[in-house]
Amino acid sequence: MRTFARTAVRATLAAALPLLSFASIAAAETACRADLIELRGPFGTSRFTVEVVDTAASRAQGLMFREHLPSGAGMLFVYDRPQNVAFWMKNTLIPLDMIFMAEDGTVRRVHADAVPGDLTAIPGGEDIRFVLEINAGLAGAIGIAPGAQARHPAIPADRAAWPC
Repeated sequence: MRTFARTAVRATLAAALPLLSFASIAAAETACRADLIELRGPFGTSRFTVEVVDTAASRAQGLMFREHLPSGAGMLFVYDRPQNVAFWMKNTLIPLDMIFMAEDGTVRRVHADAVPGDLTAIPGGEDIRFVLEINAGLAGAIGIAPGAQARHPAIPADRAAWPC
């Protein structure tokens, strides 16, 4: 009876291994798409569908005049080089959390609950290359904080803390 049970377990594992490998490959492929960003930290891993804005004109427009942002979505601002950045909420109708990241994708600062329409500058700090905007309250609810790491194709693989 034990021999039969061991054989059955081995057969089940042998059948499951290709599926597990396929699942791992599928997860790796989806993690490195231009329309997705993943963040990891003590909270685990979170994924957001993103709209990438990487030109001066698209960054200037940002999320202005939009009335809704789905809870699993965000906007990823990509700069050509690390720099000192600051945001404001002029013409922005949605309260937001702003996640400021270094060139390697490491979160440097999180600004929670940016107020719609507020013209006060929100500094991100120096040497910021990426900014992720998500719905207000999500960063705190998830636990996204300085030190978390992001993974996205825009983050240079040779410098990424968590490469694709």
